[in-house]
Amino acid sequence: MSDHSEPTETTAAIDPAALPSGTGCLECESTGGWWFHLRRCAACGHIGCCDSSPSQHATAHAAATGHPIIQSFEPGESWFWDYSNDQFYKHGPALAEPSSHPLDQPAPGPRGRV
Repeated sequence: MSDHSEPTETTAAIDPAALPSGTGCLECESTGGWWFHLRRCAACGHIGCCDSSPSQHATAHAAATGHPIIQSFEPGESWFWDYSNDQFYKHGPALAEPSSHPLDQPAPGPRGRV
C-alpha cells in the first residue's frame, strides 16, 4: 500500500458539497445489520460499512456506482481510499460537514445491535 498525501488524479470523483447520507451505514440501518467502521463516498455522500463489517456496503456501493473514492467517517480520521487503484491518501479536500458519525455512536454500531 502506497501512502500519498492527497488524491490528485481522481478529483472528479470527489464532490466536496455532497452531504453524508446519514450517521450510520445506509443499508445496515434499513436491514437491521451492524458495522465495525463507517466510510463515506466522496462523490455522493453515501455512508457504508467498512470491509471488516459483515456486509461491506461501502465497497459494494463503489462497485455498483463507479464512485471510486471513500473517506473514513470515523471521528478523528480524515484519510481517503481510492478503490480504482488501491491507493491510500492521508489527506484530501474538506468534505461537507459532518465529517464523522456522532462521537456518542459506538463502534461497532449501531448501539444495541452488536
